[in-house]
Amino acid sequence: MYVTAEHLRDQVIEPTLKYLGAWQSTTEAHLLDAVVNAPELGLFCTRSDGMGIFNITSTQHRDIWDNYLAFNPDMASKVRGLASQRAFLSNPDNELKTNLSYCTAIAWLLYQRAGKVVSGGELERMATA
Repeated sequence: MYVTAEHLRDQVIEPTLKYLGAWQSTTEAHLLDAVVNAPELGLFCTRSDGMGIFNITSTQHRDIWDNYLAFNPDMASKVRGLASQRAFLSNPDNELKTNLSYCTAIAWLLYQRAGKVVSGGELERMATA
């Protein structure tokens, strides 16, 4: 069995964005593009410091929680609801590796915090900044 881009879009990205109240076809397309085509973000990334299908670093992950979600408790609660109950508390970064919906939510928050919908190349620059 293998996962296709369509599987990721239809069974992970779209439902996660809808759960967050953030679904737009352009946002869905940008996230899928980041996974499949962005050389510094997705599945074919050559960087080794990121985790999960969006290649999010531990620093980015902590920064989202400490400097963004800490000030948005409703969204923080939704995102936390996607994570495992006990595993998240002992190793939150592991959720980026093992939980596709959680990783997608964190990737979306990179967009959200930037305050704009961006192309895959722009998301790539944000991830490496």
